[in-house]
Amino acid sequence: MKRRATPPESESDTNRSPRRAAWHENLDAATRAIVDEDARWFLRQSVSTPCLSAIVKAEGIWIEDAGGRRYMDFHGNNVHHVGYGHPRLKDAIRRQMDELPFAPRRFANEPANLLAKKLAAIAPGGLSKVLFTTGGSDANEVAIKIARAATGRFKTISFWDSFHGAGFGAASVGGEALFRSGPIGPLLAGTEHVAPFACYRCPYGYPDRDGQPQLELCKLVCANMVRYVLEREGDVAAVIAEPARAVPYLPPPGFWQTVREACNDHGALLIFDEIPTGLGKTGKMFACEHDGVAPDILVLGKALGGGILPIAAALARPELDVAEDWAFGHYTHEKNPVTCRAALTTIEIIEDEKLVENAERVGALALARLREMQRRYPLIGDVRGRGLLLGVELVADRATKTPAKDSAEAIMYRALEKGLSFKTTMGNVLTLTPPLIITEAEMTAALDILDECFAEIG
Repeated sequence: MKRRATPPESESDTNRSPRRAAWHENLDAATRAIVDEDARWFLRQSVSTPCLSAIVKAEGIWIEDAGGRRYMDFHGNNVHHVGYGHPRLKDAIRRQMDELPFAPRRFANEPANLLAKKLAAIAPGGLSKVLFTTGGSDANEVAIKIARAATGRFKTISFWDSFHGAGFGAASVGGEALFRSGPIGPLLAGTEHVAPFACYRCPYGYPDRDGQPQLELCKLVCANMVRYVLEREGDVAAVIAEPARAVPYLPPPGFWQTVREACNDHGALLIFDEIPTGLGKTGKMFACEHDGVAPDILVLGKALGGGILPIAAALARPELDVAEDWAFGHYTHEKNPVTCRAALTTIEIIEDEKLVENAERVGALALARLREMQRRYPLIGDVRGRGLLLGVELVADRATKTPAKDSAEAIMYRALEKGLSFKTTMGNVLTLTPPLIITEAEMTAALDILDECFAEIG
């Protein structure tokens, strides 16, 4: 069988296209030198080689390249909830470095305890036991280990096109070909997958109505497929999923309630990966709160370190603390006092500055504006999102929904020229994820740029 030469588009834009090459040709000499040096020393890999540009400054919602060009960052890998370089966060990190820069893993320390206590206080569903890691991929693997130990089973169910990290375990439960296919060899056994919720492009073929599901027709077939596989497998440890997909796609009403009930009926745990969506991105502290469903295990990362330091966490129900004779993590920097202080301060900033409420308010303004643009530009097939997780899907024809990949890429580069940075996902979805600190005026300015791009391209 002939292997497919390149994987399909996923949650990143294409970095080897003619437009990327043309963009590089127009970089100034200082920026180009740094980009070329990056390509010289780093192992090449898809979606990060060659780099888009070279950043020398990041502050608030802005990033700046070596040539002095500034961009509103509506991507940020979803780490920049509190903005880049928040003064309160930097001060807290400095103080912690002076007081206690490191604690060997065999010892307890107060910042780690305070962070664990804070996470338990804000988490849904009584999740009060925690392990920290240095990245979300590791935290998801910790969650899988907990589920295996608690249930005595090893299988998982997850969704195609999902992303849960790059480690072998995380890539195994993930659904992106970019991370799980090709030359890396066999992945974990027992990692079953089903089609994701995606009402605008229902993988089961049911029609939508203006991007919304017709539940009277589909009867939540996407959720009921999870129950079907649970029944057929019979020994699944956990269902692991993003409560709102970062593409973005939002679950249809009742989806997670149906999946939760299926897990309960078949003795499987429910793991929610809130690495990109947690801590306020969707206008609630956790994306799963929109659906009124609490998981058995919740995973956080990315923004938890305030856009400065790497830290992630797996939070579990206390009944799942069942493996004290073994080690699921025990990472060298698991309870690093500096990263723990950064995470604790990040949560305090989000609460004190009411950034979750700001995400809800500014996100609603943005959705309204984007839907108004949809009425004017036939290129926009669908607009969807919650809070500051926003997606604009471009199509060549609204009836056939043919993905307008070339137009999406053209708009992305035109927006970059005008000072707005975002990424495309699945090849044709403009994905906008600004920091939670963004003001209404800044959002309006960014959408003005996007509007100009559509007028010029579409």
